[in-house]
Amino acid sequence: MKDHESALQKAVVAALKADAAVSALIGGRVFDRPPEGAACPYLALGRCESRPLAADGGGVEQRLTLTGVSRFLGAEEAKAMAAAVRACLHEAVLEADGVRTATLRATFADVFGASDGRRTYAVVRLRAVTEEVASG
Repeated sequence: MKDHESALQKAVVAALKADAAVSALIGGRVFDRPPEGAACPYLALGRCESRPLAADGGGVEQRLTLTGVSRFLGAEEAKAMAAAVRACLHEAVLEADGVRTATLRATFADVFGASDGRRTYAVVRLRAVTEEVASG
């Protein structure tokens, strides 16, 4: 069985970095773990939950959380990040390392300010069902 979680992450990062609207907002700053002092705005991959499905093609259901971090005063930039991520990934067909998305949906978005008032967060949750690509 292939590594569905890493393949989905790789495909999502590639899609986000290749998307013109996302790149215009974050300049390609998509991180698995943001480096110390990362320039804002950026997107960070967070929690990934997965479970195998009894389906042909070795299906795996995954839920992946992306968090946008903005230092822009107000929520405008964070809302724009959430919208751009949703437009880029919702119902996209992505493929990496012999795994592709059978379905991919943005199921949730939340924009909120940090308690210190210095950052605004945009959380987008994705639900994907991935399957192995038949090698031919």
